[in-house]
Amino acid sequence: MTATQPAAPETTSILIVDDMEENLVALEAVLGSLGHVVRAHSGEEALKAMLRQEFAVVLIDVLMPGMNGFETAANIKGLDQTKDVPIILLTGAAVDPNYAYRGYTVGAADFLIKPFDPWLLRTKVNVFLDLFRKNRQLTDQSEQLKRLLTADGGRPTVTPSAPPPTCASTERSYGTDDKDTTDSAERPALADDTGRLSEVVGQLAQAELLLRDANGPGGADLADRVVELEQAVGRLMTERET
Repeated sequence: MTATQPAAPETTSILIVDDMEENLVALEAVLGSLGHVVRAHSGEEALKAMLRQEFAVVLIDVLMPGMNGFETAANIKGLDQTKDVPIILLTGAAVDPNYAYRGYTVGAADFLIKPFDPWLLRTKVNVFLDLFRKNRQLTDQSEQLKRLLTADGGRPTVTPSAPPPTCASTERSYGTDDKDTTDSAERPALADDTGRLSEVVGQLAQAELLLRDANGPGGADLADRVVELEQAVGRLMTERET
């Protein structure tokens, strides 16, 4: 009998772009342990790859024939599907000193000159990978919150009003606990919703702490968004309790 293997954790993808095969081999050797590395030999090939799958970060060599690194970066930033992917530009030492400025102008997040320290490159790439994972975690938690809120329209359930009691029914109701029985029936459902909302608040608070600990760009903005969601859930919990 064959044992069922546990599902492998999702691997974050890194795109490396260079027209020289030996440079791609060297980059993959340095970054291979951080995530799934995908190679592209030209800017056109890189754009096709980014439209096919999601990448946490892309590293692009500046000096490529045809579509160079600056043009590739500008095209990536010009597409809605890829505009938020961070770009690291790579180039040799004997280059125009204005290359770095030009790189930042087209939207690159960082600029490294070859030969670079492998440890430094891994550290920079790992920052973007960590931010990507935390952003995805925040997105998943936001979707969970949306599902919870839309399950009942985002409002406490309103029970239809009962018809006025007749005299006979009023007389029979003396000394009974019908109101308490109704309240008791409604309380478990309300407590269950409140418990789920409290769980979501806890998850959002954890995501906020993770994002504020991240050193990558955009972490603080995402954390502020989490705080807003926490406050919205808190207001909803207060409305449900009243």
